[in-house]
Amino acid sequence: MPVVAVAGGTGGLGRALVDAIIATGKYEVKILSRQSNPALEAELDVTVLAVDYSNINAVTKTLEQHNVHTVISALSLLPFNGPPKEVELIRAADASKTTKRFIPSDWGFHPDSYVKEDEGRIPFVAYKRLSQAELAKTVDLEHTSFVNGFILDYWGMPHIKTYMSPMTDVVDIKHNVAAIPGSGDMPIIFTLTADIAKFAAASLSLEKWDPISYIIGDRVTWNEFVRLAEAAKGTKFKVTYENLELLEQGKVTELPSHVPMYQFVPKEMLQMILSTFGLWTAKGAFDFKADKTLNEIFPDIKATTVETLLNLAWKQT
Repeated sequence: MPVVAVAGGTGGLGRALVDAIIATGKYEVKILSRQSNPALEAELDVTVLAVDYSNINAVTKTLEQHNVHTVISALSLLPFNGPPKEVELIRAADASKTTKRFIPSDWGFHPDSYVKEDEGRIPFVAYKRLSQAELAKTVDLEHTSFVNGFILDYWGMPHIKTYMSPMTDVVDIKHNVAAIPGSGDMPIIFTLTADIAKFAAASLSLEKWDPISYIIGDRVTWNEFVRLAEAAKGTKFKVTYENLELLEQGKVTELPSHVPMYQFVPKEMLQMILSTFGLWTAKGAFDFKADKTLNEIFPDIKATTVETLLNLAWKQT
């Protein structure tokens, strides 16, 4: 079977990708990680390859030794543990004689939407731009970036199965409040990580990849999102609207569920990240029109709608 290696496959979206690829029964899955993980190896019956991403030659050798054909990156591009190493991983994959395909850790909106002005606002933008520039220089490496909009899982926690870490943005369903950026009328694409992973796993069978792989889970506005959440919980939310000038200053209205997040992300950084997401959604960056989507290519995969997710997670809770 072809060998697929998932970098960052021990948690988050990476773990969802590992599960989905294993479920196809068509590939041998390896996990690239900074450290060994015997417990996960036993749980999933997969090999976790401990690698030092800074050592490009060693990573190249590892890929070749295990006959890795495709590398999928789900590396975090937030620099909490030092600068991300995706550029080094791309170089290693390009140098590997066995590796022919690469998926970078985009998993959001179109790479061209990341503008230079955002680099100072949110940590991962510069790293995503560097990865895209590195991919453009590769010699023998087919690649595609996944565009799937906003990760939907966050609004189902803690009532759904997900490997994502908790985050609250715009709509605080637990506390029945929302602070909506702009008018709230701009469409936004939302996709569940389990669905992203299913489409990504299916795309491995395609003979040729497009530069961009589009997934549409659901398309709703923030105003529609709030109405769906209210219907699921059977209660009205307290809703305010964020002035875009406030968001430009790197500030958002503090929601009750933001406070527990400060132990993981400093308040000032979290405010800057969330305000940038708010600006992006208000400007339409999380909506896209595609000539061809993976939904159309793989019609048997049915994406979860926002309404379905909210009812599953919050109905009569």
